Amino acid sequence: MSLYRLDASINPATSQSRALADLVETEWTSQHPDSVVTRRDIGTEPLPAAAWRDILTSGQTAAADLSERQRDARALATTLADELIDADAILLAIPFYNWGIAAHVKSWFDITYTDARIKSGALAGKPVVLATVLGGDYSAESGKADWDHSTPWLRHVIENIWKADLLVVQRQLTLVGVNPAMDALKDQAAEVHAAAQQLAIEHGRTLASKRAGSAAA
Repeated sequence: MSLYRLDASINPATSQSRALADLVETEWTSQHPDSVVTRRDIGTEPLPAAAWRDILTSGQTAAADLSERQRDARALATTLADELIDADAILLAIPFYNWGIAAHVKSWFDITYTDARIKSGALAGKPVVLATVLGGDYSAESGKADWDHSTPWLRHVIENIWKADLLVVQRQLTLVGVNPAMDALKDQAAEVHAAAQQLAIEHGRTLASKRAGSAAA
């Protein structure tokens, strides 16, 4: 059994997406104590920004004529795709930055998606948990739900492009206690936090049991 975990926070020491993912991973490892966990942290070790371009521009170039950078970019794409394909389950910890997908997350997806296996459905049916956090209140009641251009995009690529089996745990209001202007939301934030923690635990159990059921079938 194997779990692939991607972290994308640029502040790992205080990362709330990492904290949620830790709860998911704990449930996974409690059911699969001997499983391998493959980790990639693109928040602290971002991928080369030009790799996607180098892969695409190498498409009409003979293998013998590829530049070193093009060869490295292609090899990186293969490695990234292998990490996803080889895993029995996937855990993504991706925070919300500036109302959308952070550049380093988009680069990871774009580079990975150049691999023909990903495009042809190699991740179809694979169980995935997405743990994501938002600093403010983007609930329907807030009037700012459509300001979140990250979670819907991630849902789309995981469910409709990868065709994976997705579970999402989202925690909002993570800037309460950090931004004094949000102090009035302290009680609401505590409730949201507790609910997200519980859901992360439940999703971790589901992730592990789904994979266990598939392995036994």
